[in-house]
Amino acid sequence: MTKLPLLVIEDETAVMSFLRTALERNGYSIVSASSGAEGLKLLESGAYMGVISDMRTPGGISGADVHAWIRANRPELSRRILFITGDTVNRETMEILEKTGAPCIEKPFRVAQLLRSIETLMAGEAR
Repeated sequence: MTKLPLLVIEDETAVMSFLRTALERNGYSIVSASSGAEGLKLLESGAYMGVISDMRTPGGISGADVHAWIRANRPELSRRILFITGDTVNRETMEILEKTGAPCIEKPFRVAQLLRSIETLMAGEAR
């Protein structure tokens, strides 16, 4: 049985490259989107084991918007979303994280921290 891919929504090329390399080397397949809008299009038509999303992406659709769409349209994924951000000191970002209850790792992060977070999420232990 093949595992479903992870959807990774990240607009920074270097960060996306890091995520792809780290995850693929550890047995995950990745589908990437460079904006929240692109991520939503992929979510509408594809099956994923989970979602990793930057909090802020270009195009007017944020990580919080992606989370809200998932809760409304793909509730089975609502407990399998991991936010990544370089902006946890921002009050708005903190409010979104508290409201969604979704786990978050702060950039820059290490591969081991990323993998632990994904494994916890996929095991259903988050929250």
